[in-house]
Amino acid sequence: MGTEVVGPLLANLVQLLRPERVLEVGMGYTTPFLAGALADAEDAVRLESRALAAKTREHLGRGAELDDAWLLADPPLVSPSHHLEPYLPRLVAVDNLSIADSSADRVQEALRELDLDARVTVVNSDLKDAAERLPEDFFPIDFAWVDAWECLYFFDRFWELINPDGGLVVMHYLMTYPEGEALLRYIEKFQQANPGELEVVSLLESQKLMQNSITVLRRTSGVRDRRYAGRGGGIRYSEELRQDAERHLRLAAGTGAAVPAHD
Repeated sequence: MGTEVVGPLLANLVQLLRPERVLEVGMGYTTPFLAGALADAEDAVRLESRALAAKTREHLGRGAELDDAWLLADPPLVSPSHHLEPYLPRLVAVDNLSIADSSADRVQEALRELDLDARVTVVNSDLKDAAERLPEDFFPIDFAWVDAWECLYFFDRFWELINPDGGLVVMHYLMTYPEGEALLRYIEKFQQANPGELEVVSLLESQKLMQNSITVLRRTSGVRDRRYAGRGGGIRYSEELRQDAERHLRLAAGTGAAVPAHD
């Protein structure tokens, strides 16, 4: 369904953003990429947390203040505040399995072969009935991949469920055909009527005649201030940063890591 490039792109976005609650509307080729990326991200967070605790322990243990030597030691540039809560990502996939030529009915077999099936909760449902069937603790949604014709319905009914602190919605194939272009105009008018609510970018695979674009919506109405550096980009080694580093170190000392310890 034209997602041979989009699948790896989605996986890289997951690695970049490390979302906890990921929703896929329309199962298929992309599902294992999303599930695998979440598994890789969870492993990366666990290892990163342990390495961060080790360098902080060594640094503070010799009476040094947090400085560039601490910042650039392995793992470099990592924020302790990112590791103060467990990272337990989940993927919920919604599909009614109604499209005969879709690969959706083969996804679960592929997930089992990749040992990823336990990471995906499948909701066999039409999108119009799906919201009430999602897990109660699955909100707000941090990342949604919508590869279905119901993109307008999703935007109208699910937008308020997206994390206002930068949650992403990625929609497949809205460019180069009338209905999709109409939805892009609709979203543009919504953006104009609601300043500060969202950012939009569409990317075109210009070599394809169809299934040839993604549109990324980033919800921005509740974005938190994350200014870590001062002028010139230098990190501010504030008391808050030191407290976060010390708190993470205590968490790591008590549990082995600030994420579930499993090998």
